[in-house]
Parts: sequence; structure tokens; C-alpha cells
Amino acid sequence: MPIHPTVEAVTARIAARSAGSRSDYMERMRRARDKGVARAHLGCSNFAHAVAGMPRATQMDMATNAAPNIGIVTAYNDMLSAHAPFERFPRLIKAAAEEVGATAQVAGGVPAMCDGVTQGEPGMELSLFSRDVIAMSAAVALTHNCFDAAVFMGMCDKIAPGLVMAAATFGHIPCIFLPAGPMPSGLSNDKKAETRQRFAAGEIGRDELLKAEMASYHSPGICTFYGTANTNQMLMEVMGLHLPGASFANPGQDIRDGLTVAGAKRVLSLTAQGDDYTPTCEILSEKAFVNGIVGLHATGGSTNLAIHLVAMARAAGIIITWEDMSELSQVTPLIARVYPNGLRDVNHFYAAGGLQYLIGELLSTGHMQDDVRTVAGDGLSRYTQEPKVKGDALVWEDGAGESLDTDILRRVAEPFQPTGGLTLLSGNLGESVIKISAVKPERRLVEAPARVFDHQDAVQAAFKAGELTGDFICVLRFQGPQANGMPELHKLTPILGVLQDRGNRVALVTDGRMSGASGKIPAAIHLTPEAAVGGPIAKIRDGDRLRLDAEGGTLTVLEEGFEAREAATADLSANEYGLGRELFAPFRAAVGSASEGASVFGGVR
Repeated sequence: MPIHPTVEAVTARIAARSAGSRSDYMERMRRARDKGVARAHLGCSNFAHAVAGMPRATQMDMATNAAPNIGIVTAYNDMLSAHAPFERFPRLIKAAAEEVGATAQVAGGVPAMCDGVTQGEPGMELSLFSRDVIAMSAAVALTHNCFDAAVFMGMCDKIAPGLVMAAATFGHIPCIFLPAGPMPSGLSNDKKAETRQRFAAGEIGRDELLKAEMASYHSPGICTFYGTANTNQMLMEVMGLHLPGASFANPGQDIRDGLTVAGAKRVLSLTAQGDDYTPTCEILSEKAFVNGIVGLHATGGSTNLAIHLVAMARAAGIIITWEDMSELSQVTPLIARVYPNGLRDVNHFYAAGGLQYLIGELLSTGHMQDDVRTVAGDGLSRYTQEPKVKGDALVWEDGAGESLDTDILRRVAEPFQPTGGLTLLSGNLGESVIKISAVKPERRLVEAPARVFDHQDAVQAAFKAGELTGDFICVLRFQGPQANGMPELHKLTPILGVLQDRGNRVALVTDGRMSGASGKIPAAIHLTPEAAVGGPIAKIRDGDRLRLDAEGGTLTVLEEGFEAREAATADLSANEYGLGRELFAPFRAAVGSASEGASVFGGVR
């Protein structure tokens, strides 16, 4: 199937823009690869330290340098449901390696925080920065330089992107991502959203809200809505970093253990000592990132990936812009509808045909590119197959050739909407991103006066005081990376949802984030330049008329002389201390803009 002309053109443009930085990156990877087995160059004392904790027989195997050694980087902790299943994974990986005459070590752990726990709390101001900390922590683990391959275990909002950035940095060795999957379905997502809005409106008490929340988040695994964590899993599979069909099998199932064992054995075959040497740098190509962007649009995925994809690509010497993403969105049909875009969760998506059906459909129309390298081998078409447990064996068979539920998955020829879930907005405020896949078409254009706030608590206070009435656009500023780490503002969703349901035309404009759970409220987010650096959002005043046109791709202040105003300032001292925020002052000072990935690592290396 010929590649869609826009997909082909955007891929070529990214490759041309990235030619210098990508060439430099690949040359660094080549030099690292040519040094051979890294631990062979360690001094005797260095090597002894590296293997002292291993069984004696394994130490001797390591000393020969013939058997490959896996470095396991884990985000395990038993507080977060998504990462609790990883406790068992190292034992499975080590046993799988031993079966084929190889070795494995837990190289190190990385932090993993949950945006669901910190939502609306001061800790959320560390969330985005934790991605870069995770990349650095993984680098510390792998810098012991004893590994022929890496296994990465981490799934949620900032963890997977941070691990990809580390994988790119160590791109001369192969890697594989081993997920744990989503928890089984609990309370339906529409009932959960309804309960939150009723609590925000004062119709029910906290006891009823808590009961509903605990019925929603109830067991090990990723939360079942299609937020950032599950969007990450889609991305890892579409970009060829998972085994086919690995993303959405639930924890604790035989198939999940089988995928973990198969993944460990497969990554060993990709080492320089194996039969199919495939360094990670060759998987993380321009075409792979474009496939990932197409997958993001086709599934109505998380707005957070508009930031993370840019940062991940830059770690591999590839320069992606929001304009690239927007152009791809215009030609990518939305063919999956998973909550918050619809009523069903990722378990229903998986059962309806899942990524195997979706990838096959997008390959058949030229929206995705097959000629890429993956951990499963050459060609994305391998990912139209799904794993099955047959007896004691894990095998791959052709996935569903058609959707088993067209309320969740559809053909490209009959999409939920003809364009993707994310859109770029531009105008005299700068650039921002909006997720429209969950916003009804009649809600996508809002022209109304501004109500300006500098903190989300002030929005809540105004709501409780009955001050938010009629049509308005909530402008929440000083929420960008330099101001306070760019927290998610999903705590505002129930409030704005109540006001919209009362018949008001409501929207949000912010230099903060709104999370992978962005729902039915039109929200222009990630606005750059941010208020803390004097961006135009700092010039908006209460009553200014704003126009947000999601389908037209514009966000505009309609007031004469707006640009000539002096930018407002804010007292940001409250963001500097408490819950570890004082340790992140260097991050706030060094972080780049949202459109450049909001990273502390600066430009392309």
C-alpha cells in the first residue's frame, strides 16, 4: 500500500530538519557499539564489584563475556497499582535468561509517581520534571556499563517517556519494554464522571464520592481509562518497543507471564552476541515516531504526548514540532473511541480487536509505515498478530480482521471523525494544543469574555462563591514549566463540566496541562510562551473577549491594543518550597518550552 502523501511528506520533512542532529547521534551510537562487549573493558576490581552479588557459577559465565547480560531497569513500587505487578518480573526475566545460557541483573530503579494521587496537590508540580529525573536515573543504572541489552519496566504518565529517553541515550544496545497491563474493569467511566460532577455541585457527600473512586481504581494494573498511561502503552507497541499484543493483557494472567518471558528471550537474540542484532537507535527512527504520532491521533490519545513525543524524539536526534503533529492530525481519522472519548475502557478496546486491528487498518490505508525495525523483527505488519497461550507455549496468530464492536473501533473508511484527536491552536496568544475527540462538535467554538486566574484554587473558590456564571473562558496562567513545573489541572474538569451542563458556553485556556483524561470541555493547553516569561497570556484581563475555534485551529484575543499591554507578574514564591519543590529550583530555571518538550536537557544533543 502506498504511503499517504501527507504522512510521507511530514516524515521527509522531519528527516531533513533532523539530518545533522540525527547523523551526530547515530555516529555516537556507532562508536559505542564498536567498543564491543562493555564489561570486557572493565578492570578486574571493577568487574568483581559488578558480579559480587550473583551466584558463583553465574559470575564465571559473566567473566567469559560470551553470554549476554540483561540490565533490568524497573519502576517497581507497591504503592502504585500500575507498577506493583513488576515485583515478580525480575525473577521471570532471570529464569528466562538462564534457560538460554544468559544472565540478567536488576541494574537499578527509577522513581514512579502517580498523577492520580497528586492531582490538585503540590506534589503535582514535580510530575513533569520526574520524566527527566527518570531518564537520568535509568542512565545511572546503565552507566555501570556491564550490559548487552536493557529491559525497561515502567508504564505510567512520565515513566515510559523518561525510560524511552534513557533507551535512546543508550541506543547502541538493544532494549525491550515489558508492560504489566491495565487492571480489570471496575465502575463504568461514565458513572465515575457523573459522580465527580455531582460531588462538585454539592449533590452528594465525600463518602459517596470515595466509594465510587475506590470502585474505579480497585486492583493492580494501569487505570482503565485511555489517559496518558495507556496512551504510552499504545505508543510503545506502535513504535515497536513492545512485543506484538503486549500492551493491554491484564496483570496476573498466564499470557502476561508468557509475554514477560518471551520478551526477555527476544531481547537476548537482539544483542551483538545474538542472531538478530538490533540496537535501539535503529528502532527509534523518524518513521517510528511518525507512526507513533499517527497512533496518537487515531486513538484520541493523551495531550501529554504532544510534549513527551517531542522530548523522546530529541533524545534520538530527531526534531519534531507541533506543526508536524497538527498536519498529521488533519489526515488521520479517529477510528478508536475509548473513555474519555467514549464510554468504554481499554479492556473493551482490547476485546474489540485492539491495536492489532487498528495497526492493520492504518497500514492498509498508508497512514502507518511498515518499513521500520522493531523488537519483533522488521516490519510493523508483525504487530497485526496477537499472542495466544496454547498449552505451555506462547504463540502469535493473526489478529481480528474486523472490529468486534464498532462503538469502539471502526474502519478508516467509516471513522468517528475524519481527523485526529489533537489539534494545534495558534493566534495572538502563541501556540497551544487542544484535544477535541471528546468535545462535541457544537462545543468546539467558544467566543466569550475571560475570567482570569493565577491559581486553580482561585477557580474553585470562585465556583463555590457562585461567581462563575454565563458564558466565559477560564484563563488559568502561571502554570507553565518555569512557573511551577506545569502541573495537570484535571481537578477543574468537574467544575467546568457542571457549568457547561447548566447551558453555559465554557472553555479553558492555560499554559499548564490538562492530562490524558481531558474530556468534554474545550481546553487550550500547553500555551507557549508561558506567562512566567512574559507570554501574551499574561496580558489578558478580566472581561477581554476571546475566541477559541478548535476546528479552525485558532485562539485569539479580540481586544484592540492587547499586544501593547504590559505583562502581569505573579508571586510564585509559594511554588518554591514544600514536598521537595525546593530541590527542583534548577529544573524550573533550566526547563525549555512545552513546544520543545519541556525538558531540562536543552536542545538536541
